[in-house]
This record gives sequence, structure tokens and C-alpha cells, in this order.
Amino acid sequence: MAKQSSSEPKKYHHGDLKQALLDETAKILREEGEPALSLRRLASNLGVSRTAPYNHFSNKDALLSAVAEEGFRRFEHTMRAVRRRHRNSTGNEMMRALVQAYLKFALNNQEYYDLMYGRKSWHAHEPTESLAATARNVLRKDIERLQRAQEQGLISADVDVPDFERILWGTLHGISRLSLDGVYPGRKSSLRKLCDSTADMLWQLLDPSR
Repeated sequence: MAKQSSSEPKKYHHGDLKQALLDETAKILREEGEPALSLRRLASNLGVSRTAPYNHFSNKDALLSAVAEEGFRRFEHTMRAVRRRHRNSTGNEMMRALVQAYLKFALNNQEYYDLMYGRKSWHAHEPTESLAATARNVLRKDIERLQRAQEQGLISADVDVPDFERILWGTLHGISRLSLDGVYPGRKSSLRKLCDSTADMLWQLLDPSR
């Protein structure tokens, strides 16, 4: 059976319309890009009235902020799963897994990633309070995890954790952005080597034995 494209209307049944709007938005962004997106288009695709989306989002910018927020939630879920799978690994192995997972998330979820860290969400328009709080919460949890590890002697006591977190975040975002924009080679082996080298350098800053 042929897949239904985002351009084909589909009847929406009773349920979580807000989530359906977010999912359909992500699909349009992924397949056609932002110029194809409008609240009227969403209503048509989901088979609801033209005014129904406005019960959840006041305008397109509010909708895109909500998609960015959804991206942060998905990202946090992904990284939590990686940490759980590698909880018995060495610190360097864990760092390698996290760096690889970050880049993989960015490459496989560009429709979310572009909004999570794009100027449209943070510079061109004031981010919604909910988006700002969600993004800050992701950063805060990472800092708290590293601080607990430091208290347990798992990372160096000399590390300034908030500064390291900013270095980590900026480094991984830079690699991801350059990869998404085609500046870095797209071969999996090259990207994996880049991720591992990056992780090894980052771990050198944390290594308690240094």
C-alpha cells in the first residue's frame, strides 16, 4: 500500500489534537520545508476546522516554538536511553556514546533540531516561556549530573562544570550544524571517527586520573 504523503488530507479522529498538530508540522517540515507550513494547511491535512489549530497555537511562530520544545523532549529521552545503556561503561566510552548519539539525533531529526537551536526560535522572535524553560531544564539536568559525578570522584575535581557544559554543548552543536549543512563529509565512517576523536578530547578534560 502506498504511503500517504503530508499533502494528502486525512481525517482526524477524537484524541490529542495538539500532539497531532505537532506531529503533522514536523512531517511537513521534514518533507517540504517551512514555506509549505500554515495553520490552515494543518487543519486541512488533519480534517478539522480552520479555527481548530488556533485553540492550541495563537500563530505559526507559537506552533514552531512548540515543535522546538517537542524536540528538546525527544532529545532528552534519547540521551537518557544512551546513558542507561552505557551505565556500566568507562567514562570515555560513555562520552563516545553520548557524542555519537547527539550527532545522530541532529542528523535524523533536522526538522526538530533546526528549531531547537535556530535563530528563528531564539533571535528572530522571543522564545515562549515554555520553550525557554524546557531548554534551560535540559542544560540544568546535564550540569547536575556532572556535579554529582564530580562529588563521587568520577570526574576531575578541577573541572568547572558549567563551563565544561557550555564547551560540550557548543562543540557538539558546531559539529552537528556543519554536518547538516554539508560542510563535513557525510560518510558514516568519517563522522564516527570525528565523534570519537571529539569525545576523547572532551574526556581528557574530565578524566579524574589526569
